[in-house]
Amino acid sequence: MARTIAKDHDQKREQILKRAAKIFADQGFDRASMTLLAKECGISKANIYHYYDSKDAILYDILETYLRDLRDRICNVDFDGLEPEEKLRKAVREILYAYQGADDEHRVQISGMNALADDQQKKLREYQRDMVNFINNILRELSPETLGDDKAKLRGATMSVFGMLNWYYMWNTGAGTKARESYADLVCTLTVHGIRKL
Repeated sequence: MARTIAKDHDQKREQILKRAAKIFADQGFDRASMTLLAKECGISKANIYHYYDSKDAILYDILETYLRDLRDRICNVDFDGLEPEEKLRKAVREILYAYQGADDEHRVQISGMNALADDQQKKLREYQRDMVNFINNILRELSPETLGDDKAKLRGATMSVFGMLNWYYMWNTGAGTKARESYADLVCTLTVHGIRKL
């Protein structure tokens, strides 16, 4: 007879992912063991194997859940009636809101993705590509005369936006909503004025 799924299965799974993300971020994926993960999650080793058959499976689930949710949140921002610069400001703010509380997952994304199988990395990079294309399209709309036909400049501008956003957590961990909004405005102002000077 198949084992029934506990009512709190999803909640426990989320707790495992959150604790494991912190351990992978702090200690590195290679140094973490299933024994350590189970201990830090406050469950037995046998119990953690009920949820995941390996730490590789945990790593993939951390990143797949994080990046899919991030992509869905960012790429579904409502831009109805907004001008291109307003779209950029709203999108950048949404990215920084989405990053709030996800420092560990972000660090694991940067340091741990290469430990996954090629097909898993491919799926995760598709999520990343969707977000890059989303910002790419906003920037092209913002300055079609400068970026419309110049793929190198458009890519450089897009990746510069993400560069400014993706490193924010390193020097401003725990920043609140107001600080994120202020930084989002700075990033957008630099981007808008920079594009116009290209």
